[in-house]
Amino acid sequence: MSRSLFRKKSIHKIIKDAEEGMDEGHHGSLSKVLTVRDLTFMGIAAVVGAGVFSTIGAAAYNGGPGISLLFVITAITCGFSALCYAEFASRVPISGSAYTYAYVSFGEIIAWIIGWALILEYAIGNIVVAISWSQYFDNLLVKLGIHLPAWATTDPATATFAYEQVQSALAKGQSLTNDLIFARDAWNSAPMIAGTRIFVNIPAFIIVVIITWLTYVGIKESKRSTNAMVVFKIAVILFVIVLGAFSVKPGNWSPFMPNGIEEIGRAHV
Repeated sequence: MSRSLFRKKSIHKIIKDAEEGMDEGHHGSLSKVLTVRDLTFMGIAAVVGAGVFSTIGAAAYNGGPGISLLFVITAITCGFSALCYAEFASRVPISGSAYTYAYVSFGEIIAWIIGWALILEYAIGNIVVAISWSQYFDNLLVKLGIHLPAWATTDPATATFAYEQVQSALAKGQSLTNDLIFARDAWNSAPMIAGTRIFVNIPAFIIVVIITWLTYVGIKESKRSTNAMVVFKIAVILFVIVLGAFSVKPGNWSPFMPNGIEEIGRAHV
């Protein structure tokens, strides 16, 4: 039993199975439509993730100027990771990513675990990015004078937690902050269906639907949108670097780690 769980597929066997599947015209075979440029752009998109936009604010707030060290450590780590993937891809030139690489290296059970881990990672990661995008989009609409209902820009769990904080503050006789007042008004204004208050993060839902539709339409459409977004992402980062270079104030570097190295380690960029 233990041997079957850790059984491996040789590189020769995997490549042979893939070639036989393509020769027989199996529906599951994939057409090669990605060029070197497309793969390079996808690699950049994976390395320079959305965290640089979605979570950098909280990371800088908690870590202070010392967050710059985390960028250096992350860059080195990503470099080694990219080299590992490049080595795997050259040795196992078959679709399947980390699942296939684990199948060859460690065995079936490890590959199965990694496959499910990737599914969960992509699902949860997309949720975080979609919520962050929704916040940015809502702030943009506010600047334009458009105000979405509070119940349409948050999820039920967040709304319930915030309302519980409101009730706790009122029970202790504390005055409500602006955030708690917003949470209270959002709770009171939310529509009700069958006695349940409805909260739906509509912008986040819409962007997930659009990306899902792009992925469903085909890899050609996905690669075009990915390439365009990578170019835009890099342009934004370069713009921030150039603009920020004229606003550097060394006096702000002290204290360098106001909350200790622990907060830097817990930050996500």
